[in-house]
Amino acid sequence: MSEQTSDTPLSRNTPMESFINHKNATGMQCGNYTIDLPELKPGQQYRFHFDATACVGCHCCEVACNEQNANPDDIKWRRVGELEAGSFPDTLQLFNSMSCNHCIDPECLKGCPTESYIKLDNGIVFHDDPTCIGCQYCTWNCPYEVPVFNPDRGIVTKCHMCVDKLEAGQTPACVQACPAGAIQIEAVDIDKWLAEDMAKEGVAPHLPDVEITKPTTRYTLPELPEGERFRPADEHILKPAHPEWPLVFMTVLTQLSVGAFAAVFFGQVLRSIGLALPAPDALTALLAVLPAMIGLPLSALHLGRPGLAITAMKNWRSSWLSREAIALGAFTAVATFVPLLYYLGVSSALLLFVEAIALGVGLYGIYAQSMIYRIKARPSWNRKSTTKRFFGTGYVGFLLIATLLLLREGANGATVLLSVAMLAGMAQILLIFEEVSFYRHLDKEDPLFYQLDRTRILLQEHFGNIKKWRLYSLVAFALILPFVAVVLSAASLPHAAAAIALVATLGAFASEIAGRYLFYRTVVPLGLAGNFFAGNQRH
Repeated sequence: MSEQTSDTPLSRNTPMESFINHKNATGMQCGNYTIDLPELKPGQQYRFHFDATACVGCHCCEVACNEQNANPDDIKWRRVGELEAGSFPDTLQLFNSMSCNHCIDPECLKGCPTESYIKLDNGIVFHDDPTCIGCQYCTWNCPYEVPVFNPDRGIVTKCHMCVDKLEAGQTPACVQACPAGAIQIEAVDIDKWLAEDMAKEGVAPHLPDVEITKPTTRYTLPELPEGERFRPADEHILKPAHPEWPLVFMTVLTQLSVGAFAAVFFGQVLRSIGLALPAPDALTALLAVLPAMIGLPLSALHLGRPGLAITAMKNWRSSWLSREAIALGAFTAVATFVPLLYYLGVSSALLLFVEAIALGVGLYGIYAQSMIYRIKARPSWNRKSTTKRFFGTGYVGFLLIATLLLLREGANGATVLLSVAMLAGMAQILLIFEEVSFYRHLDKEDPLFYQLDRTRILLQEHFGNIKKWRLYSLVAFALILPFVAVVLSAASLPHAAAAIALVATLGAFASEIAGRYLFYRTVVPLGLAGNFFAGNQRH
């Protein structure tokens, strides 16, 4: 397409002016290039304009950005993606130099649990480094994968459009360094951009839907022959995502704990209505909350700055991570008092009241936990099956309490819990078959086909053996062995039944760990296509 009209050009460097005045990208002496920044009018903000018809893919902008901000080589606030079209010898390359899009509705800001993102008056999305705990949730939420985790500092960092240089009347480092003048700074009228221009000038091949965050970057793109489409130059490269081991164990243990506590509550309810079942006691209640007491601290191992973990509860108004931290923290705190109440022999009514509060908060915590992953930037996570899967893991808690009851010869209560566990285990198995069907019938016209199909490849080809073990282990440990335990219990062999139930519990736990490992490793995020030099993005 032809050059599009700028709202308010702030920098119109020719390639020669850029080369003469901004040789810092090559290490030669240069001076700062001063520009006249107009005062932003009401309803305007700064933005980048990228001219893909001028970019030669030299990566000078990446180098200049790193030098300006003292970032190591693998921490890139500006990245250059490469796309291609046509077939040899008639081919066309397209480069996309992208940093933060300084979105009008930034997902990083809404999702950050510590409110470390600030939308400045000039539109720049600024990251407040001192308050960051390094949870990296923003790196998942941003559909462009702009925020980057810096392991040396233990925090996330990102482009701030060289706000200090702008305030001094200078262009950002990337603008100064570009020898082709492909990157510019402009002022944009937000209302006009949203109503008229964003759908035309804010899109580029293989970038996420602009409606997710309403980015402000304007693109000038080359014309393509009719019928041709750009392809990511790295589409043949497929790497599994980061395993996130602390989160694997934390999520499974907390879900297991809420399930076990539900079993305790269930047993207390049945006992209170007069059924001749063994009443839960202090040991049973303690065993139910113990996994959460172990799992929650494990989540701190995922943080870059674990000492500030408590501040993750700060942004409860908009961050699902904050809501999860508050709810599961409250669940664990309240549930920890229940064993004491049993020990003190308080009334059944009071026990039920306290247990109901703890269970309700715990269930909300698991729901909030699932919503952390229901984000548009990661299509394979952004499905109802994620919530179902997280709640379904609670069946392992039912197996755990049933095992304890069998060890203590509570056959009747254990049989009820084992039956519930088998039903929940069957639901988990059905979710696997639902997933297989979903990926088998992907629509090639779906805008998310590229990411979802790559998840399918990871599941089938990279982790096929683990996926098979996950299914077979569920059948064995969630269905067959619990049924055997029920039969042995009915035959008045509680100790043999307990041994089988214990094996089923341990095996089911291992199966859920494997399933959660696949969940993290096979996600394929949206992002910058053709991003060979991704730096420290965690996938």
